[in-house]
Amino acid sequence: MKAKKSFGQHFLNSEIITEEIAHGLQLTDLYDNVLEIGPGKGMLTKYLLQRDFNLKVVEADRDMVSYLNKNFIALEGKIIGEDFLKSDLKEMFDGEAFGLIGNFPYNISSQIIFKMLENKELIPEMVGMFQKEVAERIVAPPGSKTYGVISVLAQAFYEGKYLFTVDRMNFDPPPKVQSGVIQLVRKENLDLGCDPKLFKRVVKQAFSQRRKMLRNTMKMFFNKNNEAENEFLQNEIFTLRPERLSVEDFVRLSNWVEEAQQ
Repeated sequence: MKAKKSFGQHFLNSEIITEEIAHGLQLTDLYDNVLEIGPGKGMLTKYLLQRDFNLKVVEADRDMVSYLNKNFIALEGKIIGEDFLKSDLKEMFDGEAFGLIGNFPYNISSQIIFKMLENKELIPEMVGMFQKEVAERIVAPPGSKTYGVISVLAQAFYEGKYLFTVDRMNFDPPPKVQSGVIQLVRKENLDLGCDPKLFKRVVKQAFSQRRKMLRNTMKMFFNKNNEAENEFLQNEIFTLRPERLSVEDFVRLSNWVEEAQQ
């Protein structure tokens, strides 16, 4: 079974690293179900099967689905042959919570995070391997050069932790970049304190020109005829660039935008 570029496949070949990833899921008292994305030849799967999980795997490559069916009897009836990004996650475990794990294909890794955020009520924890740059970006703190849209949106609902780096030579074929494994643990309170759709719009607009002060990038949200506009724009926050703002700052900014537009 050779890796396919069309699926962004790079097979991990280190038993030690794979076992460490499999044991990255910690909050097993919050869920009994685990979904692995893109199991490929089952390197990670075999270690997940050793844990006390109700494990299912989702795999878009039909050749890999056939391979898994032939080589993993324990997965009978638990292999979902479809694209994770098109899957209805509420149907995976009949609406029950589940942990998410995988050596994620780099070409869709950011989309996996956004899909997870759309279904955050179902997913208390995620452990995944990404391109190192993407992994660092997701968990980057405010003020970091890598802090951006995906950082804010993920950290609005999850606490992130960078676990370890995986050298490119631990894969077959080796990718051109290093990899990083992160853990995301869902926060107890999912209420942002603002309109979540507006929050997402505000964050994306703020980072659309990340080198500019917020006064320039956010003016589109404010009505020039609104007397409150000058009051808002006098706040020091509008003299900052977006990478300086915390999640809480973006919540505050979203509420100001909503108030200014009323």
